[in-house]
Amino acid sequence: MEFIIKSGNPEKQRTACLIVGICEPRRLSTAARAIDKASSKHLSNLVRRGDMDGKLGQSLVLHNVPGLLADRVMLIGCGRERDLDDQKYRKIIETSIKQLSQTGATEAVSYLPELNIKGRDIRWKIRQAVEITNHHLYQFTEFKSKKKREKKSLCRLVLTVPSRRELTAGDLAIKEAQGISKGIRLTRDLANRPSNVCTPSHLAAQAQHLGKTYKNIKVNVLERDEMRKLGMNSLLSVSAGSAEPPKLITLEYLNGRKDSKPIVLVGKGVTFDTGGISIKPAAAMDEMKFDMCGAASVLGVMCAVAELGLPINLVGVIPTVENMPSGTATKPGDIFTTMSGQTVEVLNTDAEGRLILCDALTYSGRYNPDVVIDIATLTGACVVALGKVATGLLGNHSPLANDLLAAGEYTGDRAWQLPLWDEYQSLLDSPFADMANIGGRDGGTITAACFLSRYTKNYRWAHLDIAGTAWTSGADKGATGRPVKLLMQYILDKC
Repeated sequence: MEFIIKSGNPEKQRTACLIVGICEPRRLSTAARAIDKASSKHLSNLVRRGDMDGKLGQSLVLHNVPGLLADRVMLIGCGRERDLDDQKYRKIIETSIKQLSQTGATEAVSYLPELNIKGRDIRWKIRQAVEITNHHLYQFTEFKSKKKREKKSLCRLVLTVPSRRELTAGDLAIKEAQGISKGIRLTRDLANRPSNVCTPSHLAAQAQHLGKTYKNIKVNVLERDEMRKLGMNSLLSVSAGSAEPPKLITLEYLNGRKDSKPIVLVGKGVTFDTGGISIKPAAAMDEMKFDMCGAASVLGVMCAVAELGLPINLVGVIPTVENMPSGTATKPGDIFTTMSGQTVEVLNTDAEGRLILCDALTYSGRYNPDVVIDIATLTGACVVALGKVATGLLGNHSPLANDLLAAGEYTGDRAWQLPLWDEYQSLLDSPFADMANIGGRDGGTITAACFLSRYTKNYRWAHLDIAGTAWTSGADKGATGRPVKLLMQYILDKC
């Protein structure tokens, strides 16, 4: 998909489709007024008749508008101009791309980035437009034996800015958005692949492919015997019932100052989660292929950062396993010594994500990190608490949490912070080991983070629970690519 920045009058654009906004009640945007003047009040007459009143989510495609070089004009309802904010702007862009996809136009010129959004500059508006367009046009057809014959698809979109002095900011926004979109596409592709294809070995191969594609990414993969020597018994316990070998993947992108401590991202990579001996119910178990979305997100971020060549030091750590029941599988009541030396009683083998993360978090300490952020589809309790809208955020360092929250607000990939108070820690008490791997039904997202916090005391750490946001269910089932945008904005803010 090609994106171009341009400044120019709408009535002079020779294109398959011109996209302009109409605000409520029946107010023409600046670009729409220019078209109205060139067309002898064609638009104002139309809205006066009630064909379009500007409500948010409305759209109307006009053909052969007099006085224009464009084949079509698409009117997009923007709601009340004074109420335009981040979420409404995203809705406006999404509506325009959905409708544009139905027209058969292969290219278009959009004047929607010229809308006035409170507190947002042209760089933000262009980036949002590119990212939303790429997200909507994404299709996963890798395993379709017969590709659908579809009408011609959109392949070129011109995004306009009010004046030539904003062209540079617009070009930068496109570059950033395209790099981020590439990382999101990789994340979604990996997560959407079935678990018989996307195994721990497949994730390791994908990481090694990134290392070959980008010279500044160095990849290392630890095998079972190497992990055993390091004392990663908790991680290995999860893979004990599977024929698929576990992997600990590290990716090092060191493009910042030599004396600058790295950001470390740790991604949960359970390529399929049956629950183990504590087996899950059959309904929707196919969606447990998405239990590696944290790992996919780390690979997506590494791809995007390398694509943009950002001047920063970044390390990705991916513990990846398959959780299966068998005669060799871990049983409820088993006790393991983690890499940190702490012992864990496994009361529920379906609380396996924290068992692989704890060893990976201990391992991350060897990088002397500035901060560590883990990303995991960790708890169903997070879906109950926050639904599919917000990612759960917990951590031991308030400035880090605040930076992540701000990055989420900027991108629309939002998170919500939950408490990590000492009062919750006692719920993990075990009479036989240092801790249990579950804390009961109450506060499940918090007690899971409490478990992880016991392995992160030596550095600043945040935990992103993406169980509700990493994928969607139903007819449009598939990976969302979250929280790549949030993490990329956090990294961009540090550059």
